[in-house]
Amino acid sequence: MVRTGGHLPSHCPARSRTGTKSTRRGRRAGPRLTLSAIQEAVEARKLRVDSARAIVSIATLLPDPLARHALYAIDWVERFEGEDANLKRRPRPPATWAQLQADIEAIPSQLGSVKRVVVTGSMRLAPAFAVGAALRMVSGFDVAVVQRGEFWRSEAPYATAATPAVTERAIDQGEDLAVAIEVSVPIADEVTAWVRDRALPVRRLVVIGPTSGPRDNAVAGAEEACALAVGIRDALRQHVKGHPRVHLFIAAPMALALLLGHRWNRVAPTVVYEDLAALGYEAAFSVNS
Repeated sequence: MVRTGGHLPSHCPARSRTGTKSTRRGRRAGPRLTLSAIQEAVEARKLRVDSARAIVSIATLLPDPLARHALYAIDWVERFEGEDANLKRRPRPPATWAQLQADIEAIPSQLGSVKRVVVTGSMRLAPAFAVGAALRMVSGFDVAVVQRGEFWRSEAPYATAATPAVTERAIDQGEDLAVAIEVSVPIADEVTAWVRDRALPVRRLVVIGPTSGPRDNAVAGAEEACALAVGIRDALRQHVKGHPRVHLFIAAPMALALLLGHRWNRVAPTVVYEDLAALGYEAAFSVNS
């Protein structure tokens, strides 16, 4: 389900799913969001927001209590397989990844002139990357998302881009490039085995992550996340040369996946895979770059 509306900036009319303008809500529309709604809903976390942002709600695992405040809301909780959030990893037929991608790619058309966004809700890594790619920095968007009780902002300052550790493995099954981003946990071995088992048309696998190695606290905050996202993207721009397409596998904090998608440009057309736990991986989204 997709819903638009919520508390809107005074200059931005509500829009339906088809993009037609609806009646302005007068005083309820109010000024540009101060995120007091977010602060109220997450008061227990003691989150603090530096400036006004519009809310975009993406819920695939659990209902989002902030959806009613959102300028644009996507609720796919009932359209994902699994009885609880821990089991929800892919759409429940007849719902498809392509339908979810269409809803995600519609986000910018529903925001009017709004460029500063906070993403709320719950999602796994492939949807997070796709949301970031829909709200790319090169399109003028600035995004923020909650990670471990803090806002990770795409505009967080950093001194220099991180230099990631990069290794390669020969696959020799085609011309594409497979990429395993292992920040939280090692995934290179399982990705190698899965790519070979599924006979993906891949020439080689590039494994990339922080120089300290993968661990669940490898990224301390927004500044490190932005520096690492830029470093990973810049490294892959070099490794992708001569390859027509990227097959992307991610093991990282959700916010880092979103920030990486946000900065994903001048790489190559990319297929983003979702981790299905014991079932391996599944192609979820196709992102142009």
